[in-house]
Amino acid sequence: MNTQDLQKTFLKVRSNKAFELFVVGVIIFSALVVGAKTYDVDPGLMRLMGWLDHLITAIFVSELMIRFAGEERKRNFFTQPWNIFDTIIVVVSLIPVENSDMALIGRLIRVFRVLRMVSIIPELRLLLNSLLSALPQLGYVVLLMFIIFYIYGAIGATLFADINPFLWSDISVSMLTLFRVMTFEDWTDVMYETMEVYPMSWIYYLSFIFLTAFAFLNMVIGIVVNVLEDEHQKEREEEALAGGKATVESLSLQVEVLTQLVKQQNALLEKNEKSTR
Repeated sequence: MNTQDLQKTFLKVRSNKAFELFVVGVIIFSALVVGAKTYDVDPGLMRLMGWLDHLITAIFVSELMIRFAGEERKRNFFTQPWNIFDTIIVVVSLIPVENSDMALIGRLIRVFRVLRMVSIIPELRLLLNSLLSALPQLGYVVLLMFIIFYIYGAIGATLFADINPFLWSDISVSMLTLFRVMTFEDWTDVMYETMEVYPMSWIYYLSFIFLTAFAFLNMVIGIVVNVLEDEHQKEREEEALAGGKATVESLSLQVEVLTQLVKQQNALLEKNEKSTR
């Protein structure tokens, strides 16, 4: 079996749905092993989980090698960010750090192996790419929210500092209190306390909640949904383009075959004419 046949074999294995499900199962099992290590368990069971961790690492190395071997152009493998992420996670997992000062980092790296599910499952990749694409637009929403927080924080520190210095002593503490109000964490206690001095202060809280918890939340959801729809549209266009290219290639191949048949037929006709003469 030559190199090209091996590459095709590894490509089939990598593209196999059962192989992907197996890798996802190993990732989930790896997460369970990491979680189990946080409990006080029997030393014998802890040693068993250590061996299981080595087995999981070996499976990840094998899976990464299969994906690399299945790549037609090896240099293109590291042009994809998720492949680089998977490689870093797997390589760092190979470093023996259990009995060193780096043991904590080693355990944290094993926790991040759960993120490999994103690189394996296309739907999760699409969702994360949509969130990353939405970040520039979300940045302006966050800036506008900060402006609202700052304005309301300054008003709260000015009006309510004498009522409860612990919650409204300065603008930074006031913004923390407003974050508590926005998340609805006992915000009515804060409001009723100020209403004893300023009966109309409920307008301050309700208007702030409307602007932050409702309006801004809907803005964020709208941006993410629009970006997600754009990503789906791009994916459909790429699939249609790939299908169109495949159709053109198929038609070109059929034209070449028909051309060869016509040439052969013409050659036979010329040969028959010469023989009759």
